[in-house]
Amino acid sequence: MENTGRLKELIQTVLDECGVLLYEIRWTGGKEKTLEVSIMKEDGSMDLDTCASVSEKLSEALDESDVIRDAYVLDVCSPGAEREIRDINELKKMDQPYVLVRLAHPYRKMQEITGTVLSFEDGIIRIEYRDKAAVRTAEISSDEITFARLAVKF
Repeated sequence: MENTGRLKELIQTVLDECGVLLYEIRWTGGKEKTLEVSIMKEDGSMDLDTCASVSEKLSEALDESDVIRDAYVLDVCSPGAEREIRDINELKKMDQPYVLVRLAHPYRKMQEITGTVLSFEDGIIRIEYRDKAAVRTAEISSDEITFARLAVKF
């Protein structure tokens, strides 16, 4: 459909100018293609105004470059409230994120822990979680985490 390398390079250039990070680029849709560009700020957050601003600049750059020849819709968005944390070191940049982590080996008979990250130092993540009525703190080696994502706290 397009020169993938050139497309990624163009998108990255615009995102760098806007001061946001790329989370994912993907094509969606059937007959009508959508180029979905998921972005976030360095702290993992995102807001509607930033998405709109980046969308305008990216749309201009894509139109000028003519790197995509077929018809498509551009969707610049947040990766979502419960996005996967692909690099566990992202947690160091966030201010006490609420997360769900899956573990390679059970911690106090739990394969998953959902809670607030208090700190991440020297490969050890401290997570405050609820165990029925009690609030506890788990200290887990980052090597033990097989999957992590942000979670929504109700």
